Amino acid sequence: MTNKVFDVSKFRKNLTKSITGMSHGFHDPTDWISTGNFALNYLISGDFHKGVPLGKVTVFAGEPASGKSYFCSANIVKAAQEQNIFVILIDSENALDEDWLQALGVDTDEKKLLKLSMSMVDDVAKTVSTFMADYREMPEEERPKVLFVMDSLGMLLTPTDVDQFTKGDMKGDMGRKPKALTSLVRNCVNMFGSHNVGLVATNHTYASQDMFDPDDKISGGQGFIYASSIVVAMKKLKLKEDEDGKKVTDVRGIRAACKVMKTRYAKPFESVQVKIPYETGMDPYSGLVDLFEKKGLLKQQGNRLKYVDSSNKEHLHYRKDWSGEMLEIIMSDFNNLEQKDVIEDDNTEE
Repeated sequence: MTNKVFDVSKFRKNLTKSITGMSHGFHDPTDWISTGNFALNYLISGDFHKGVPLGKVTVFAGEPASGKSYFCSANIVKAAQEQNIFVILIDSENALDEDWLQALGVDTDEKKLLKLSMSMVDDVAKTVSTFMADYREMPEEERPKVLFVMDSLGMLLTPTDVDQFTKGDMKGDMGRKPKALTSLVRNCVNMFGSHNVGLVATNHTYASQDMFDPDDKISGGQGFIYASSIVVAMKKLKLKEDEDGKKVTDVRGIRAACKVMKTRYAKPFESVQVKIPYETGMDPYSGLVDLFEKKGLLKQQGNRLKYVDSSNKEHLHYRKDWSGEMLEIIMSDFNNLEQKDVIEDDNTEE
């Protein structure tokens, strides 16, 4: 008796016809958008020049003025536009001014960016589902690369919120709202996964009441975190130093403490502090010196930091002098070192 060969192609075609929205094969990200900061890119994606991927849902959560909108609605939008990715910017806070976005390098022309203002979570869901229905109808070769940016999820309202406000009953919709946000994110993950469409969103955090777990909690609950592809928690610290790194008494900006709570592309729970001065904006190299110290690449020698490059040349500089071109050398060496480790691990397994 001969065994029949399983016809995978036929089975796949039958499934595709009978199950709406199903895709087959692997859908690893091919398009990545920089956060505007090399250190944060690395902690999220494992690569200094990648950042956040299309096809996934990335959430930046933090307290007010912690740098969430700066990263999502400015840096990431600008980087996406530079890669000819069309941006749909949904503003639920009515806080994103055109002048502010343009000052940070965002092109607000409707050929590159569509700004929508809406406050209801149901309206956002309808917007995304309507877009995806039209998107799937397009011939595959004509489908554009699109990034949704939602600022912010935490400010979205449910019908219960509006109804209670109308009646003067301000209890809030604590039951349905977390479920609605989780459902929105979960559906986006499922719809975007096999397409060049992604979502980057901001969300709010609140102080933990648990003495054994003091980290700030993300609005929407654990279900929201499970549904998201990448989660970055942000905390605001005061920046009290000038451009040369000298201490001053007045606040010159913020230090955004970024902790990657969830990612599948690098080691989770790593953190970095990024400086965002009010006058000059963020240096893309900010945080790299601390990261390379943690990795053991930069080592303290007296009051300076030493690095020995791949050609055994020694570099010795004060902390404030480690910037630009010198940090590029370490990034290049570090990438080559990691690739070498991967090759050696593969050879060991064989």
